[in-house]
Order: sequence, then structure tokens, then C-alpha cells
Amino acid sequence: MDIEITQKINNPFLKRTEVHFTVKHANEKTPNREILRTELADLLNTKKEQIIIDHIDSSFGIQQSKGYGKVYSSRKDAEYFERKHILEKNKASGKQGKKEQKEEEKPTDTDTTESTAESTKETADETKPSKEKPEEESA
Repeated sequence: MDIEITQKINNPFLKRTEVHFTVKHANEKTPNREILRTELADLLNTKKEQIIIDHIDSSFGIQQSKGYGKVYSSRKDAEYFERKHILEKNKASGKQGKKEQKEEEKPTDTDTTESTAESTKETADETKPSKEKPEEESA
């Protein structure tokens, strides 16, 4: 796999360097983002955590892909400026994966029985008619 940087633009306002690159991957499938981030980090002499791959486009019939990436000055800047779904694709966000979040959110058996009992009690209280007599107006 050969990576060639075709364009490199410094963007000081967003604290990043924007990189357009071409990847030649003969007899291989399109490389994933993790591999590309590692290779770009070696080429650009930066840390892998600072590189965000925005997109990779494969060419039909040619084992070559073109991509666009951003090299931030720090991981904190990357998390501030980048969109959430791009950070998740690059596994650069401090958040957990969907499976890990679902496992943590699952309530235990005791929690579900208590919450069910409370909700049925609340609905039963709401449906009971009020025993209070309306005040009669004196004329």
C-alpha cells in the first residue's frame, strides 16, 4: 500500500492541516481508517490521535482510493471542531461504542420491578375519582 499526499493546506483558523491523499492498494481491498491514520501519522510525523479521516472514495476498476483527512494540533481541537459521526467513525471521540452504552443502560431486575410497581401505583391514583366535595357557592 502506497500513500501519496496530493495536496496539503494549512488552516490556522481551525487549528488543522487539511490533507488530500491517494492510496494505491494493489491486490488488496480498500484500507480501513485505522490503517490510513497510522500510515498518515508516519508520513506527517504526528500522532495518530490527531488525524481524522473525513472520507475515502474508491475508484471503480482501479485499485486506488482518494481521501481527505485533517491533522489537528491536538485531540482536544479535533473533538471541538469535528462532527460527532466523523469522530465515531475514526474512533477518536472519548465516548463509548453503542454496544457498551446499551449494556450500561440496561436496568437490573430489581430496578424494573420497582419502577413497574411505582408506575402502576401512579396510574391507579390518577384514575380514582376524587372524594373531595366541590365547594358550594353561597348566594
